[in-house]
Amino acid sequence: MLFNSIEFVIFFVVVTTLYFSLPYNRRWLLLLISSCYFYMAFIPIYILILGFTIVVDYFAGIYIENAKGKRRKLLLITSLVANIGVLAVFKYWNFIVDNLSYLLKGFALDNPLPHLSILLPIGLSFHTFQAMSYTIEVYRGHQKAERNFGIYSLYVMFYPQLVAGPIERPQNLLHQFRERFDFDYDRVVSGLRLMLWGFVKKIVIADRLALYVDAVYNNPDQHGGLTLILATVFFAFQIYCDFSGYSDIAIGAARVMGFKLMTNFNRPYFSKSISEFWKRWHISLSTWFRDYLYISLGGNKVSIPRWYFNLFFVFLVSGLWHGASWTFIIWGALNGFYLVFALWTQGLRNKLNKITGLARLPQVHQAMQIAVTFFLTCFAWIFFRANNVDEAFTIISKMATLSGSLWYESPSMMIYSFAAIFLLLAMESKQEYYKGSFTLMHNKNWLVRNLTYAFLIILILLVGVFDGGQFIYFQF
Repeated sequence: MLFNSIEFVIFFVVVTTLYFSLPYNRRWLLLLISSCYFYMAFIPIYILILGFTIVVDYFAGIYIENAKGKRRKLLLITSLVANIGVLAVFKYWNFIVDNLSYLLKGFALDNPLPHLSILLPIGLSFHTFQAMSYTIEVYRGHQKAERNFGIYSLYVMFYPQLVAGPIERPQNLLHQFRERFDFDYDRVVSGLRLMLWGFVKKIVIADRLALYVDAVYNNPDQHGGLTLILATVFFAFQIYCDFSGYSDIAIGAARVMGFKLMTNFNRPYFSKSISEFWKRWHISLSTWFRDYLYISLGGNKVSIPRWYFNLFFVFLVSGLWHGASWTFIIWGALNGFYLVFALWTQGLRNKLNKITGLARLPQVHQAMQIAVTFFLTCFAWIFFRANNVDEAFTIISKMATLSGSLWYESPSMMIYSFAAIFLLLAMESKQEYYKGSFTLMHNKNWLVRNLTYAFLIILILLVGVFDGGQFIYFQF
């Protein structure tokens, strides 16, 4: 079931109404049943896969809590292997087989491993990482093992963030399923307001930009450098509005019922460095890798070469997490390189800023930093969006020539696309730099607030793209 569908709107209204109608100690059961229905709306049989990992991790948590010494560690490893094993089979098996076949071909050997005709379960990487965080936190002694099987199942399957996050920690979410949340008008309005803005991001901005991006990136040979540059910039805003729009809807839907999910995006395109970008983009995943991989490798409490390796390796793994393709691995490696290079050249750049006088012009310097960070991010997005590595390098080579003219199917396409980006930047610039000034959606004046809501709803109905476009991150 897609958030941007009439089925979800009906589902949300029915579930929320029933939620506030039931005694608070029975609401978790409603949410669990509803979440199962929500997940089974995609491919029903795949709920068995989810059920398998839930059973494994539920008992692993209890046994880990009661175990000591090597047995405790062995239980954790068993849980992690089960989760990563499911991920490996459904997401990476064919990638491994294809690359092994290519390698063996050089030695005139056949690959004995079969190619599997299976679909990737939706949101597998998200709920797998959320489940892994539970057993790791129990192992570390930061979380008590959950004895109620239904409550634990709901922790993994909670429908707002089941298929695309935010990836929650058990300390934040598990206890909330036992708390009583009464109907609170202000909280409900706040949640609905966030959902509305999420729908605008997805339907009006992301899906509108996707029309141009898909047409260009699916046929790069037919377009010149200028068109490919514009399509790449459009994709930067498309993927941001698509994924942050999903997060807004998920966080808003949970907030209506009283649940607090973690912030997943914080206006990343205003970042002044790649390091800052990753503190603002997909925060739940970035902090997951920080807490469970980066720190486990030693973080920055090691020698400088090892520190650089830790950073690069984490981003390499992050690229692989996003997809079983060399394009994603290169994308992750690029971001890792950006971070390491920035650290390595920090002293030199500080000296250049003093020599050029940029240090005495903070606003100009900040604008340049934002522009450079956006450029580097867009360059990396080429590999993220390209269908394969060859096409990615073809796109880059064409961009370098600045060849051709801008392609557009109709003037209205370009007008809507640029207007959508302007709307986003206007809203986020206000939030970033002018927090105490005039507001629209949060205005104290009842008329201004409601006229803004009405305008956004009309905008969705008149300008939105209703083609059933799936959220980009559902494939991960």
